[in-house]
Amino acid sequence: MTTFAELGVSADLVTSLAAQGIAEPFAVQELTIPDGLAGRDVCGKAKTGSGKTLAFGIPILERVQPTGGGDPVGLVLVPTRELAVQVSAVLEPLAASRGLAVRAVYGGTDLERQIKQLRKGADVIVATPGRLIDLLDRGEVSLEKVSVVVLDEADRMADMGFLPQVEWVLRRLPADRQTMLFSATLDGEVDHVVRVHLRNPVFHEVESSSVTVDDMTHRFLFVHQLDKVKVAASIARGVERCLIFVHTKRGADRVAEQLTKEGVGASPIHGDLRQSAREQALNDFSNGKLHVLVATDVAARGIHIDDVDVVVHYDPPTDHKSYLHRSGRTARAGTSGVVVTLILWNQELEVKQLQKRLGLDLPLVEVFSNDARLADLAAWDAAAV
Repeated sequence: MTTFAELGVSADLVTSLAAQGIAEPFAVQELTIPDGLAGRDVCGKAKTGSGKTLAFGIPILERVQPTGGGDPVGLVLVPTRELAVQVSAVLEPLAASRGLAVRAVYGGTDLERQIKQLRKGADVIVATPGRLIDLLDRGEVSLEKVSVVVLDEADRMADMGFLPQVEWVLRRLPADRQTMLFSATLDGEVDHVVRVHLRNPVFHEVESSSVTVDDMTHRFLFVHQLDKVKVAASIARGVERCLIFVHTKRGADRVAEQLTKEGVGASPIHGDLRQSAREQALNDFSNGKLHVLVATDVAARGIHIDDVDVVVHYDPPTDHKSYLHRSGRTARAGTSGVVVTLILWNQELEVKQLQKRLGLDLPLVEVFSNDARLADLAAWDAAAV
């Protein structure tokens, strides 16, 4: 088994990683860290949950020096506010062990407060493109000293229309910088960025096709409309973290409120909530203070939390890609998990078609909220029903 030390990571960072219980690198880290430490441009094809934050974070922290309150020397561009918060949270403990300051800047929150933080000094900035450009326009940050830049989840930045802003930023960075790009796909606009903005990059790909159906335990449950919330509550009570998906913002609010009335701590997360409320819900969920998060598909793009025990499709997804995208939250970083789809009687045909697209052939089992098997769906042999 390869260790971080064998990859060339310094002893102080190895110690800091070990203090967090991180002893062995994931595949993407093992592949990319040596090239990142060597200063090469790196292009990593890896999906969310593969461990790529440390794959680029460790080389950044190894290669930059404290500026003593000056301009940043490391820059990480991310597509969403939530991801900016989570990437900085991963890097901060390691950076602190080296006297480095990591600052997250993103839209939807108080600009002046972020400016105050930047004025205290920022060795590494984790930023969404729009907020970074705002700060550059105001003259509150300079990129002249940036020696390492990372584009994280470049495919999602393309999907969200951010790549023109990303390229605007890249054109204003020093030409002799190191550039690392991570993306689940490397075609189309992402391929253009790689060809134009990376210099002789080394390519690494982590096969993640297995993050499909095989890494998850699937349950398809017929429920009655009036009993549906109680079924979801019974499932959630049996696990530590439960992520529930619904189609609409109003639905997220309603289901979270109903679950709370059932005695299950739940919060919604969607685009209409204040950023502070979204961050609080994510932090509480990640820290185990919050039992259930009820999310819309759009809001879920910013959710990157390991150790989700159960994903519940409260509203069945519209297609198999959505099913896998939602369900992958419980099969992250080498773990497995349970995925539950709640089905009303008029949804049987579409769910069977969904199974067919997924290559599944599992029974649709009628349950009521007092069914003892809901407390441990992983142990339930659905095929024997």
